[in-house]
Amino acid sequence: MKTIGLIGGMSWESTASYYKALNQGIKNKLGGLHSAKICLYSVDFHEIEQLQHQGKWDETAEILTQAAQSVEAGGADFVLICTNTMHKVVPQIEPHITKPILHIADATAEQLVMDGISKVGLLGTRFTMEQDFYKQRLVDKFGIEVVIPSDEQRTVVHDVIYQELCKGEIKPDSRERYLEIIDDLVKQGAQAVILGCTEIALLVEQQHTDTKLYDTTQIHAEAAVKFALS
Repeated sequence: MKTIGLIGGMSWESTASYYKALNQGIKNKLGGLHSAKICLYSVDFHEIEQLQHQGKWDETAEILTQAAQSVEAGGADFVLICTNTMHKVVPQIEPHITKPILHIADATAEQLVMDGISKVGLLGTRFTMEQDFYKQRLVDKFGIEVVIPSDEQRTVVHDVIYQELCKGEIKPDSRERYLEIIDDLVKQGAQAVILGCTEIALLVEQQHTDTKLYDTTQIHAEAAVKFALS
């Protein structure tokens, strides 16, 4: 079994979901008392969040590069960054490590392709929804059309993530607003919706909507389990 290098803490709320999903996945595959081999580096999310909103992405890349080098030194065979947004700096991290990074957008897109989804809605931080590092990868590499919420709706989605979900606050009224936005994405032709922030699945689950949801945390963890056992 390969050792999984986790870069977490963005936020720790969703990293806890990763840890559970990875260990549950290994247990399901191998049975008995098996669990995942994990080397975890957890950052201080306050520092990352401040730099994100100041547009200082190079500085976030330096922090995550050090984290990646640390899990590599700790014996990790590959790296998992436990957040969608920070995949923006993957190209800056990769030259400084020797182990592969398992990209969350690729894992998600492969599942979409397998399920025959050609047009998908995307929810996430404003960075993920608006910038090309994530959605353009789906278009260019996998031929999947991506639709995003309106500007006003993007503000709602973004603010709920940072002001509530990253603090572990789950509010029913915020769930209702998210579900309305999901319905609007479907009206734009989305066949399914990507929960493109690892915290969103804490708020919106498949039981809350008839629209097919793709939980990136779970998908990323499942891809990691498969890779760890390959």
